[in-house]
Amino acid sequence: MKLIGPFKQMLTLANLPLKGALLDDQLEIVPDGGVLVQNGRIVDVGHFQRLRLRYPDAAVEAVENPMVLLPGFVDCHTHLCFAGSRAKDYAMRISGRTYLEIAASGGGIWDSVTQTRGASAAELEQLICVRAARHFQEGVTTIEVKTGYGLNPDEEHRQLEAIHAASKRSVAELVPTCLAAHIKPKDFDGSASAYLEHVVRDLLPLVRQRNLASRVDIFVETGAFTPEEAASYLDQTIRMGFRHTVHADQFSVGGTAVAVKTGAVSADHLEACGDAEIALLAGSLTVAVALPGASLGLGMGYAPARKLLDAGAALAIASDWNPGSAPMGDLLAQAAVMGAAEKLTTAETFAGLTSRAAHALSLSDRGRIAPGQLADLQAYACDDYREILYHQGKLKPTCVWKSGNK
Repeated sequence: MKLIGPFKQMLTLANLPLKGALLDDQLEIVPDGGVLVQNGRIVDVGHFQRLRLRYPDAAVEAVENPMVLLPGFVDCHTHLCFAGSRAKDYAMRISGRTYLEIAASGGGIWDSVTQTRGASAAELEQLICVRAARHFQEGVTTIEVKTGYGLNPDEEHRQLEAIHAASKRSVAELVPTCLAAHIKPKDFDGSASAYLEHVVRDLLPLVRQRNLASRVDIFVETGAFTPEEAASYLDQTIRMGFRHTVHADQFSVGGTAVAVKTGAVSADHLEACGDAEIALLAGSLTVAVALPGASLGLGMGYAPARKLLDAGAALAIASDWNPGSAPMGDLLAQAAVMGAAEKLTTAETFAGLTSRAAHALSLSDRGRIAPGQLADLQAYACDDYREILYHQGKLKPTCVWKSGNK
């Protein structure tokens, strides 16, 4: 048992509701706080000196003051399993070509598929580890990692194996998601529906058998899969025991309706969603996941985060770190910039990066500093929590703990 602290301020983010708008007055801020940790979990939280008196046998892990403590961030949407670069795509994009035009000319997702298929298993594993290590240093202690650059059963299985191998080496916890339904591969001789049936028949049973992922995802969009194709696919994956999420409403609507109707844990992107889609999300348990990195990378508007919160939806914020539309991968910087544009409170932004993001991964044991939670923590060298977003991502954590260990 050890006591970590004292912290000038400790934002527990405990007792915040899952859905709807938040005021900064709702933040629980513990001055001169400490966290008691045992076996990777939080045992007690409170004033450091009082905890020291209450638990005299606990070892003390002292921190330099002043420090502000937050829960570790949860990045609930990434594509870290990729090889190669799409700098050529980016140059075309900033010259005025659209995402769909670039894809039609041979760039886009298929370019990453080609480069990723050409990488060895060891190379993929190492690339995931390097990216996850950078994320961890920047305060992200849980990272969802999608496949989707294999696009046939053998290659998708190989990507899941690489994620599994990387998770054994990563300090941050990796949560795998099978995105075999990213797009219909160019080398598949058949319809989009036939490809999805191929995935259900020849990949997903093996994924379940080997326990490589408990989640699936599908991209509902022009050039990917229709809402009807997605609904049929997801119904089959649900019967197989998978939870699911949906790439929804990035350029056109339709995905949110599928996500809500099928009971998806989250609907991600949402840049194109309107009032009808906002109402659907607000009236459901599906978490709305904004991906500001994609908006910055594509030069397009953000998901309507303010409207979603005011309508009563649960809003999480994720990086979408990928080689094409969101290569930056800096979760805090992206959230801070979007927060300024969408007029999000500090409480809304931090909840979107922690407890609400954890809910989007069906994880109830992290995202808050409270007894029973994992001791996933991060501390910033400042004396006021408001400094963190004020510096728009330039202020990084000085210390990061996963399950109580740096």
